[in-house]
Amino acid sequence: MAKLILGVAAGLLSAAVSVPAGTVDARQCEQRARIHRGVRSGELTRLEAARLAAGEAAIRAEERLYRADGYLGPRERADLQRDLSRQSRAIARQAHDRQDR
Repeated sequence: MAKLILGVAAGLLSAAVSVPAGTVDARQCEQRARIHRGVRSGELTRLEAARLAAGEAAIRAEERLYRADGYLGPRERADLQRDLSRQSRAIARQAHDRQDR
């Protein structure tokens, strides 16, 4: 019983430790998918999608700059999360602005 509890606790701890490192990448991937879905469904025009993709590229460039020293610190991670939140709102606004392709 004790081994089971320790195993579960170790698994939860390792999952909790690994989640923050991937959240930036996971959000970027999901936002790219949202842009592609918006183009396919007609919610985003090609011009809107191009502008949103440029915003995503800028965030990726900023992330590369932050990771250049091999470490993404808490302030850098918070800045990226803030940028990703701003970009997410832009995607939602453009997808629901009643423009069709």
